[in-house]
Amino acid sequence: MTNYHSLFTPMKIGNCEIKNRVVITAMEGTGIVENMFGPKFNEKCRDYYINLAKNDVGLLIPGMLPVYSMMMGKWTHKAPKEFEKAKPLIDELHTYGAKVFFQIGAGFAGRNYTLVDKLIPVAEKKVLKKVLNPIVHLNEMMVGPDDGTPMVWAPQLKTRGLTTEEIKAYVEGYAKTAKLCKDAGVDGVEVHAVHEGYLMDQFTTEYTNHRTDEYGGSFENRYRFATEVIKAIKKECGEDYPVMLRYSVTSKVIDFNVGAVPGEDFIEKGRDMGESIKAAKYLCEAGYDALDCDNGTYDSWYWAHPPVYMPLNCNLKEAVEIKKHVDVPVICAGKMQADTADKAISCNEIDGVGIARQFLCDPEYLTKLKEGREQEIRPCISCHNGCLPTGYYKNSGVLMDTSAKETSGVCALNPVTHHEKQYEIKKTDSPKKIAVIGGGIGGMEVARLCTMRGHSVELYEKTDKLGGVFVAAAAPSFKEKDKQLLAWYENEMKRLEIAIHMNTEVKDLKDIEADEYVIATGAKAKTLPIKGIEHAIDAIDYLSGKEVGENVAIIGGGLTGCEIAYDLALKGKKPLIVEMEKDVITAPGICMANSQMLRDLLRFYKVPVYLESTVKEIGKDSLIITTPDGEKEVPIDSTILSVGYTPSPLVTEDKNPNIHIIGDALKVGNLKTVIWGAYDLAFKL
Repeated sequence: MTNYHSLFTPMKIGNCEIKNRVVITAMEGTGIVENMFGPKFNEKCRDYYINLAKNDVGLLIPGMLPVYSMMMGKWTHKAPKEFEKAKPLIDELHTYGAKVFFQIGAGFAGRNYTLVDKLIPVAEKKVLKKVLNPIVHLNEMMVGPDDGTPMVWAPQLKTRGLTTEEIKAYVEGYAKTAKLCKDAGVDGVEVHAVHEGYLMDQFTTEYTNHRTDEYGGSFENRYRFATEVIKAIKKECGEDYPVMLRYSVTSKVIDFNVGAVPGEDFIEKGRDMGESIKAAKYLCEAGYDALDCDNGTYDSWYWAHPPVYMPLNCNLKEAVEIKKHVDVPVICAGKMQADTADKAISCNEIDGVGIARQFLCDPEYLTKLKEGREQEIRPCISCHNGCLPTGYYKNSGVLMDTSAKETSGVCALNPVTHHEKQYEIKKTDSPKKIAVIGGGIGGMEVARLCTMRGHSVELYEKTDKLGGVFVAAAAPSFKEKDKQLLAWYENEMKRLEIAIHMNTEVKDLKDIEADEYVIATGAKAKTLPIKGIEHAIDAIDYLSGKEVGENVAIIGGGLTGCEIAYDLALKGKKPLIVEMEKDVITAPGICMANSQMLRDLLRFYKVPVYLESTVKEIGKDSLIITTPDGEKEVPIDSTILSVGYTPSPLVTEDKNPNIHIIGDALKVGNLKTVIWGAYDLAFKL
């Protein structure tokens, strides 16, 4: 424990002493009590939280509990029995020394309302919206401080201004819900909040609040909602009941649905640092006992939900500044790393660290830190493929991956989270000899799990590297966590002493003696029937180190194509993108935080993007594009093809029950589909 001494010292929030400085901040899909259609205790989260408490987490903050349901119009404080159901779990968590704060908020009411694509036709038609309102509750969800503010997920639709009576009802809902938390043994509450552009935050910022009554105009009026809530909670629960505030220090907003990327010079449309210092003081004077800090709003969502493209410890600078001006504990969240957090705490720059998705990825994170087993920590790569797979493109509404069994609160890399019993590692009663063909992520995952279950595994990889296509995917400079994941898998192969045959291409399964064969040979790049295609290189070739010229065309503006454009821009090149769809990154399930940041990075680096366009011909030094405005010839030095992949199995599906095809060799997907498929197979063998 010598490396992280400050991280494991106690701290206090109000009168609540917490054994260390580590806070698991709230994540969607992880609530102990939930309120989507109505309040209910979430039984399936029990094992997840018990495991975290056993692994030394100081303060647990489950996913946000809306005081008013997203559908059906149910108030949380009118369901005390659901809190009574939660009490035994809270009591058990206390036996391990963990403390629990419930995060309570206005939920998804506001311009941030997660309007799924299928509801947009309903929202656009007044009669249909009225008829279905008792169920979908759009009139109560699509609200804001005033009329006419564009909705985040569908800017073509506008908010309805909340009435004073509705605001008062929310204030009462916060207070009475907090009292139910206290009665259930919950150690404190976190108010959600002046944070991330949610409803209460929309009241605080001038660009989203144009009211002329006591809730708009002046600084005090704009922050009235937030101060009324803390005063009501303290009145209901007592002055000594701890209340923390989830707080976005700065908004990082250029305009509606346009965020400011790191390093960008811009005029803040939302809350700047000057107002934030004033607001932090004002809110703490009103009664808040701690500030749980990051940055951003839904217009700059990637600051609050930092994807792979965000720097590590991205919100620390602003949290450190706020700490200078308040007398309450300041927590900082946002891709925080243990060494950086420990140093900042030791220097009294912050009081605690908020870590969330890393615990979905590896609930033993703190235990491994304390025991000096950092190389065994499975790193979160900020992909959002499991924890927040909410896709979005132009006015589309929320795009969910309907093929996914889980749509939030789980981990792409660790299916065990919230499925602890289903994927509990137990030694098999009938050990087998298993051959795994392909040393990519899927192959290594199957090999790892089968070995842990007691099977004898041999893995065959035709190249001199493990990792498959993910080696190339991890190549850009901003993919440091992807590189750590590859290192973690290689360490697992060594730790488990798995027999690996490198530089060994298997051409016929008859050459290998095994009881079960796992085909994990991945996919191959697609090509296009374009004149001059021989002048193009594949995305994998570029990511693997093939040189390109100054002006580079990328055919295909999906996730990989946009990442390549960003990588080229960082290297000082001049990329352009040609995409057939009406926006870049239109696939469902790719989190808006990721796609929005890439769009803003392309804007910042002035990368030309030709949408609804196709390539007619590729030349050695030019590209002919068919655009909605006609044909266009653009000068280029290199062309990169990024149009997807097709499965490339060693053998195709047949009737042999001992041959199993997984991952991209079966169906091209992402890390979640590859790893979750590997788990399902490994637990059947």
